[in-house]
Amino acid sequence: MTPSPEAPQLNEFAARQTTHENHLLINAYSTHPLSPLLPVSRRINDSGCNLLDARLATVGRDVSVTLLATGSWDAIAKLEAILGRLEREEEGIRLNWNRTGPKPIQSNLIPYVVEVVAADKPGILYQLADFFDRQNITVENLQSSRYKAMQTGAEMFTAQLTIGVPADMHIAALRDDFLEFSDRLNLDAIMDPMKF
Repeated sequence: MTPSPEAPQLNEFAARQTTHENHLLINAYSTHPLSPLLPVSRRINDSGCNLLDARLATVGRDVSVTLLATGSWDAIAKLEAILGRLEREEEGIRLNWNRTGPKPIQSNLIPYVVEVVAADKPGILYQLADFFDRQNITVENLQSSRYKAMQTGAEMFTAQLTIGVPADMHIAALRDDFLEFSDRLNLDAIMDPMKF
């Protein structure tokens, strides 16, 4: 079947729409058990925008949600106005937002997962971040927390990181350096390629 003459025009229009998408990064906070996820995601939907990415975490007594909305210029402007009303009307939700852009594509980075467990002491997270920064490795995602060990009751630290390792980096040397760094700080750590 031959495509109709309108088909290329529709495809060109769709391509133009994609390249002119606008992005709004939204951070919302509330006190547990109230969560800002439902009211904010509802407003994203009501404005005609699409939810591209979202993260939710309960940190201390607060629930934190980070969302990335995309849409046309007027849909994003409508969403900004709706968020302003939401913050004024919904008691207990704090919001901030700003215009941003899509994440640049970095095809030369290989995703690795790093997991660390150690007896808690000040500065572990800083030293992990510093190690990867000195290697020119980006931290793409991070979760860390403290907990009490079940048998001893000792305060423990745990972290899970996703890092972007440059494709031209010698992985075996990096892993050796990381394990030596972990041994020096008495961290129980692994670094493995991310499984998809």
